[in-house]
Amino acid sequence: MTSASAPLAAIYPACCRLLPGLGSELIPGQDLATFLEKHPDLVVAHPYLPDLARVEAARHRAAGLPSISPAQFPRMTVNPILELLRLRWRGLPRLLADPADRPEPGEEYVLIWKPPGQEAVRIATASGHDLLALKIVEEEINPRSAAAEAGVGPGVIDDILRQACLQGLLLAPASRIVRDPDFPRGTVANPALLTARTFTLQWHITQTCDLHCRHCYDRSERREFDLERGILVLDELYDFARSRNVFTQVTFTGGNPLLHPHFLELYRGAAERGFLTAILGNPMPRHRIEEIVAVQPPEFYQVSLEGLREHNDYIRGHGHFDRVLAFLDLLRELKVYSMVMLTLTRANQDQVLPLAEELRHRVDLFTFNRLAMVGEGASLASAPPEQYQAFLEEYLAAREHNSCMGIKDNLINILRLRDRQPLFGGCAGYGCGAAFNFVALLPDGEVHACRKFPSLIGNLFADSLEEIYEGEAARRYRRGSSACRDCSIRPVCGGCLAVTHGFGRDIFHELDPYCFMERLALPSS
Repeated sequence: MTSASAPLAAIYPACCRLLPGLGSELIPGQDLATFLEKHPDLVVAHPYLPDLARVEAARHRAAGLPSISPAQFPRMTVNPILELLRLRWRGLPRLLADPADRPEPGEEYVLIWKPPGQEAVRIATASGHDLLALKIVEEEINPRSAAAEAGVGPGVIDDILRQACLQGLLLAPASRIVRDPDFPRGTVANPALLTARTFTLQWHITQTCDLHCRHCYDRSERREFDLERGILVLDELYDFARSRNVFTQVTFTGGNPLLHPHFLELYRGAAERGFLTAILGNPMPRHRIEEIVAVQPPEFYQVSLEGLREHNDYIRGHGHFDRVLAFLDLLRELKVYSMVMLTLTRANQDQVLPLAEELRHRVDLFTFNRLAMVGEGASLASAPPEQYQAFLEEYLAAREHNSCMGIKDNLINILRLRDRQPLFGGCAGYGCGAAFNFVALLPDGEVHACRKFPSLIGNLFADSLEEIYEGEAARRYRRGSSACRDCSIRPVCGGCLAVTHGFGRDIFHELDPYCFMERLALPSS
């Protein structure tokens, strides 16, 4: 219906332009589309005018409604400021954008809506994917059932729903990967860092490895699962992610994950469920990487170097350094994002910057982790804690001139706080993300808060991921050390529990031995 207070031309500008003098014949409050259908003699030159009137009336209604704030919804919902019109003419949205355009006879569905947080009304022809997304949500169809009926992977349906959410046609519920209420909020960190939109499963699918590195944290024998069990893991992760309203990444690792007999099937299964995929592994032949890319290009493929050639090959085996460099060239050729990780020790600390320089034009991202003195790594010497601040300052200075050098260690935020620079997300994007936005799954089903040290929180072959995530063991690792509770940057730091464990300290009550916050006299509360 037209508004008694709004001039006709304000509601139907395009119709009035095409049919001058229209207002003199229309009864106030009468619907223009209905009026035109009752007077076909008025639309002989423009027979699409009744449909155009429906579109303009819907636009006016939407414009008069207050914008919806991106609030928290308990489940995925159709945008209440959305109208779906079934029309007999195609191309009316184009006509509104370009008066010279001419519609054509034929059925078309048109969407009129106001995206959350926006005042501008949008009008667009509905695609088949748009209609499917609306149908699934409106009729409460299980996405997995929709995927099975369509003969596609669940990830295809999830992507359709995700795109509808990005357009504002659907309103997505808020992430339920949220820091516990008693988790320290800090005083300088962004509150958004208390909620994660992506959950990562670091899946160690095999212990089998073609290397035997001197700092390996676990060479234990663990029974490998079969393909059927692996598919059940992916389904479990899919259900967990949907219940938590988060995107999902599966990072395949090991051992060397590509040595698992069913690696490609598991990788394909993750891609079919709409998961992001990544690989932590070793150099492999071209045809293996091409197989992976054909399924889904990984978000990244990470390999390791432990310093320059001589030292690296002492740690990882003769010829490894040159194989990695050649492999990085292959990844670049295949357009796969490459990462190199170094485990920082006393022996290689002075090789980090020279290695970064050698990798400058060969890798997309180079960074480091501090040694966790766990497993065989307990026989190596950690970098001296008293020298760590100076090392970080030197690293950050070099990074200004080398774009491949990344930042990962949480403790870098201490220097950024001192220098009044914006804080970054730290190791996992949320400081220490152990049992928060990621967990590690081992071949025998054990789930650990962090793979770099023993941190068992459950077994996925016995309990659901939801039960493990909500268990007290996981909550304890999420809380981290009570020594960090009053720190102003706690949401983006928390030190490294694995490093603290390696030094024989109580990870739940003592500081990371490398923390230098107090030494700089920075605010801790």
